[in-house]
Amino acid sequence: YDYGFYSSARQLTVQMMQNPQILAALQERLDGLNGSPSGYMESLPKVVKRRVNALKNLQVKCAHIEAKFYEEVHELERKYAALYQPLFDKRSEIVKAAYEPTDEECEWKADEEEELTDEMKEKAKLEEEKKDEEKEDPKGIPEFWLTVFKNVDLLSDMLQEHDEPILKHLQDIKVKFSDPGQPMSFTLEFLFEANDFFTNTVLTKTYKMRSEPDESDPFSFDGPEIMCCTGCTIEWTKGKNVTLKTIKKKQKHKGRGTVRTVTKTVPNDSFFNFFTPPDGKYDEDSEAVLAADFEIGHFIRERIVPRAVLYFTGEAIEDDDDDEGEEEADEENDPDYDPKVRSHAPPSIHPPL
Repeated sequence: YDYGFYSSARQLTVQMMQNPQILAALQERLDGLNGSPSGYMESLPKVVKRRVNALKNLQVKCAHIEAKFYEEVHELERKYAALYQPLFDKRSEIVKAAYEPTDEECEWKADEEEELTDEMKEKAKLEEEKKDEEKEDPKGIPEFWLTVFKNVDLLSDMLQEHDEPILKHLQDIKVKFSDPGQPMSFTLEFLFEANDFFTNTVLTKTYKMRSEPDESDPFSFDGPEIMCCTGCTIEWTKGKNVTLKTIKKKQKHKGRGTVRTVTKTVPNDSFFNFFTPPDGKYDEDSEAVLAADFEIGHFIRERIVPRAVLYFTGEAIEDDDDDEGEEEADEENDPDYDPKVRSHAPPSIHPPL
């Protein structure tokens, strides 16, 4: 295999793709291939169009079978969630210092490149012992979930400085699936230890999904759709509600010209707004908020909860970056590239209108 030729060809391709004129011409060509019907269908005799209608009816039946497939996938998720849960429970016990793992459980063989000489190991051990002597023995794994959130851009973007003292009290996040026979949904449960900010021990966010073709547009079916979400009421301690802030405004009396200071309570940016999604009538802004909300909820369910320790250490972030790099390369090199084939693409997002 001529790797030199491959490298040169790839470099040429990159240069071509950076040329706006070439890109414009290529896009026009692709639009011509994919974007508009050929007109052949309209030219067909009525008897052939009738048979095409039969094919479309078969396609609708395929969509309904696909919907059943996703329902069974949901059942499998529920089944395996029960198998994962004891491991997640033990993770939670270690994090919150309810269980101290044994020496055997704490053994971890490093990668070959991370192997240290005996001298380096001894030096590292002495440094660790010195650090342990200098500070109190920490319990469990302090700030575990807060660190996870801060390490993930999607979540850290939601965090404000005033959220961090509260999230230090977050002890676990669980995913609960809807019961058999019930409409498809999942609930994220955020478990908190007793704290000075609110009295809730659990905050919840439920996402309701639909896995059936829309009768008015069955061909648009592409797997489960998140239809809506509901949060919960946070019982804030007086003066501790970080989702609100008090501002002072000066108002001038139109007639007398006197100025007075008015105190007003207004919404405040906070991660905890996550538990109060938009409801009622939806405009463009609220639909954008919902779309982002659905993406976050799906990401927590699919990635954060199953692989929390790897987001804590940063290893999962490196893997995600590698995946993104591969996907970008795939997109550049393959016009038929479908990201859903490679990754856990989120369910379709359909905010109610």
